[in-house]
Amino acid sequence: MIEKFLPAVVLFVAGLAAAADEPVAPPPAEPAYATVRPMIAEQQRLVAPNAIEVSEAVELGGLKQWITIRGADKANPVLIYVHGGPGAAEMGRSWPYQRGWEDFFTVVQWDQRGTAKTLRAGGEAANKAELTRERMAKDLVELMALVRQRLGVERVVLLGHSWGNVIGLDAAMARPEWVSAYVGVGPLLALQANEKAQYEGLLAEARKRKDATALAELEAIAPYPGEGDIPFAKVNVARKWVQAYGGLAAYRDNANFYFRAARLSPYYEFEDRLAIDAGGQLSVPALLPDMKRADHRRIPETRFPVLMFLGRHDLTTPASVIEPWLTQLKAPAKKLVWFEHSAHLAPHEEPGRFLVALVEHVRPLASR
Repeated sequence: MIEKFLPAVVLFVAGLAAAADEPVAPPPAEPAYATVRPMIAEQQRLVAPNAIEVSEAVELGGLKQWITIRGADKANPVLIYVHGGPGAAEMGRSWPYQRGWEDFFTVVQWDQRGTAKTLRAGGEAANKAELTRERMAKDLVELMALVRQRLGVERVVLLGHSWGNVIGLDAAMARPEWVSAYVGVGPLLALQANEKAQYEGLLAEARKRKDATALAELEAIAPYPGEGDIPFAKVNVARKWVQAYGGLAAYRDNANFYFRAARLSPYYEFEDRLAIDAGGQLSVPALLPDMKRADHRRIPETRFPVLMFLGRHDLTTPASVIEPWLTQLKAPAKKLVWFEHSAHLAPHEEPGRFLVALVEHVRPLASR
């Protein structure tokens, strides 16, 4: 039963070992959230003459899927955020950092099929019908086409976080002429290699700390990930210690600040937030076979610049899997940018430095 493994299922690839953030009924403080959300919406309202602020469902792959388009000046280059998980919608969690981006980019957030507002609007059956890597990459290509037409741009920046890099790179390679730059944030490139490096990193950290409890639990799941299927019970153990050791959010043993950000989002109601957790339960079992086959380290060359934004403390998607690929990759330009005080959630953990990195390294490559 999937319900037994909710902590791992919520964000299997991102490595977020949190159970559902929301209770099954609205919490007693929900009226307080409802009071604060309009304040945040007003503070973040874009009022300049050439600004854009859109929230709507658009048809991608025959399914209505929710997007937002926000920017202070429609003349700015376009950036599409491809969220992780699978099922870890970012739209409702992006408000703490995204407003700064919107002065330099027109930012598109997208709730992928199988999660959050898209799941709530279309229902489980419609969302599950074509919940595959191939279909979701095609959804992203369709989204790129829609954005290009609506905003009158030739190319866009794609930014993939964690699992989002699986379909993000798929779409970029399918339409390289539409991509001005590709940014990978804590990217998942190859699941089996990722899990192996993560496990080795956890063992090393446990030994360094002389943490007998962690060592006993980690050694009990050996070999990890092993060959064939990866049992969720083993995943739960690995994710528990990733989080406890600050490999999800640096210097923290939890990421509640990230999970709970959606409670104050102007774009999410209580039911939308519940649909994030439901999206993890729906998406991971459906997409796990596709994830296991994914290995973007096989990409030898791209026609677009590639930037990797990595948290120095990330145990979720270890850099040891990413750096060798980037070193060998042939691309018009490539760059590795480190976030010294981040793990897997750099936009949330170091929002100021992340914005500076986007402006310094990505915007000069971006074009309309």
